[in-house]
Amino acid sequence: MKQTEEVLQDLTQPSNVSVHSGDALVGKVKAAIAADDKKRKENDDEPLRRKPELVPIERTELPRQLEVTVWDVLHTLARATSLSWRGAGRGLAEHWGALKYTQALVGGDSFLGLTDEGHRIADHYKSLQSGELGVGFALTLAEYMLRSRFPEHSVTIVPADTALRAGWALTSRDKGEKVKYRYRPQYFTEVWRPGEPSLVVPLSCKGNHGNSATSADQLASASAHAEAVHIGAWNETPSLLFSTELPTDGGTMTVHALQAPGRGGRLFPAEGREANLNAKPVQENAMPDIHPPAEGLVTPEPVPGCHVKPKDYTWFQESLAHTTAAGLMAFTGSGGATARHLTDRQGSKRFTGFEHAASTSVQDAAHTLLGTGYVGTDHVFRLNGPRVEAFSGVDEDLFRLLARGDVEEYRAIVHAGRDTRPRLTFDKDWGGPVSVHADGSVFALRLLPGQDDEPCQCSAR
Repeated sequence: MKQTEEVLQDLTQPSNVSVHSGDALVGKVKAAIAADDKKRKENDDEPLRRKPELVPIERTELPRQLEVTVWDVLHTLARATSLSWRGAGRGLAEHWGALKYTQALVGGDSFLGLTDEGHRIADHYKSLQSGELGVGFALTLAEYMLRSRFPEHSVTIVPADTALRAGWALTSRDKGEKVKYRYRPQYFTEVWRPGEPSLVVPLSCKGNHGNSATSADQLASASAHAEAVHIGAWNETPSLLFSTELPTDGGTMTVHALQAPGRGGRLFPAEGREANLNAKPVQENAMPDIHPPAEGLVTPEPVPGCHVKPKDYTWFQESLAHTTAAGLMAFTGSGGATARHLTDRQGSKRFTGFEHAASTSVQDAAHTLLGTGYVGTDHVFRLNGPRVEAFSGVDEDLFRLLARGDVEEYRAIVHAGRDTRPRLTFDKDWGGPVSVHADGSVFALRLLPGQDDEPCQCSAR
């Protein structure tokens, strides 16, 4: 078994992930869609509504062999799940779930694969592991691709369900007229620049421990999830689809990726109202369903889903910015700062009563990492016996901006440093891997000071 320090060092070692995107994959997904439609027809079920066109992602934007590090992927996964509502931590401990994969992946022959620990997790929690790691890799690749396509812009990931709840009732626990449709993209990618309308790209991501045929089936399903949100004109919302294949037989881990082209998704402001990201979050009550355009004199029946119409663009841009800020504040463990960026239906009350000391005078957890001061929260657990400390937080100056609601200034600073802030290294002063993202967040892990890297030899008395 590796010593704990070796495990921590491995987390920052670069390795490669294989990327599959081409005409052959499009053909396999179309075949999977046809098979699923046939099965549904035999069962007297309506075929799913899906993206009308799927195309490969160009190699210039997403290389077929991309270098990644495990700790960066886990940082991305942790940030993406901080508002997931799945754990028992009422939103302030959701992101620690990413830490269970610190020993699940390893580079082998220059490509990432599952370790023995990863295989053990898969034996008991196969669906959970493939799904969560699928999120981590999909979002890592999506950010890389969109930054390549829009180098003068910033790119952030927004959990779709949380963002949509600012306008729609999605489940039985939400107040308002329900969206009677269970398909939705898992995330939005927001491509933005201060003072300009954002481009919003729905993203659907899945994972499996099977093979390329399983991934083709998942991409066929992902196409239906992505189609459930329209931003602007009918069938003009661009989307990204990912399925991460994590074979348990020692094969190469592969991310299968496609895109749905479209000229929509751009949040041009409504006439006379520019976006004010410092305004308090507003809970709308948008009508569910998407309305196809008229065909001559015939107006088609609406289809289930969520439709962001031009009159909603300014509100939706503000909502996305607040949801991103809320996720970042939850990542630091600040309940009060998280709640101020959410509406009631988005879950602001879940964070009431949890206040981060750093928003007043005393800090709950603070560290200087790579020369920058960060505030956040920490978590201690055992790794191969010894105890390790995980720290998640945000640049102290950026935290204070968001804690008081200054989203505009936060985004201006983050955008200006988008090319210089991201860092990933084994910080010897800290004692472990440190990942800093463009949004100002930090994710760090180290052997808890004051103990040896040897398991305790204890006997019962």
